[in-house]
Amino acid sequence: MLFCYLYANIGKCEIVGRCAGGIAVLRAFSITDIGKRRKLNQDYVFVSVCPVGNLPNVFIVADGMGGHNAGDYASKNTVRMMEQQIRESVQTETVAILDNAIQEANAYIRGMAQENENLYGMGTTVVAATLRDNVLQVANVGDSRLYIIDEKEIRQITRDHSLVEEMVRMGGIDRRTARIHPDKNIITRAIGALDTVEVDFFHVDLFDGDMVLLCSDGLTNMLEDEEIRKIVGKSGTLSEKGEELVRAANDNGGRDNIAVILIDPFAGQEQ
Repeated sequence: MLFCYLYANIGKCEIVGRCAGGIAVLRAFSITDIGKRRKLNQDYVFVSVCPVGNLPNVFIVADGMGGHNAGDYASKNTVRMMEQQIRESVQTETVAILDNAIQEANAYIRGMAQENENLYGMGTTVVAATLRDNVLQVANVGDSRLYIIDEKEIRQITRDHSLVEEMVRMGGIDRRTARIHPDKNIITRAIGALDTVEVDFFHVDLFDGDMVLLCSDGLTNMLEDEEIRKIVGKSGTLSEKGEELVRAANDNGGRDNIAVILIDPFAGQEQ
């Protein structure tokens, strides 16, 4: 078994680990990129294919917001606080573990923003997932996303907490218009915005051939879902697919930082 975990807001890493029970090999690849327009990378990821506290594995993407270094501070410290809380938690129920970790991260970011005027107004999205027995548990705040992708379709599991998404749900605009709407970056929930944060949770059964993608909006604002599906569905390694996603987002304008985590839950499954 190769043990590996990663904190990063720059670079890439492919990680392999043996899942609980020693039956399947879980593979994950993560990459972040500053894009073509930004001077600072405010996206941050954490990947562990091996246990963190009472969770068998942990995957997190955070997309920070705020002036100067505030967005970078918010995303990095939200991810680090979540990892610490998950590692130290004595709870055994997945949703409770993730919810507590997010609430503690929110309290920390709020506290630091109140203490340091340079950090005032900072915040971050977060999407987190853990996989056990072919069941994916997902937590989401903001507009970073988690998708399930197979050879036929791509399904967005999370729901964006954004002004434009609310307009789509109410029928005011269609999905294509939403991607280029001038208010598409206004989010309605974020870590650091309020004293308490409402978290969405999703429970997803995975099947052979499914791939999992966590990403920031630096990817999804540049690529249509079907473009993402076609890239992920190509033959090749996770790293080749992840790098092509970033390259395609940059080729389409690269207007924001890009964060990608790709997970193959059934890689190398023993027969």
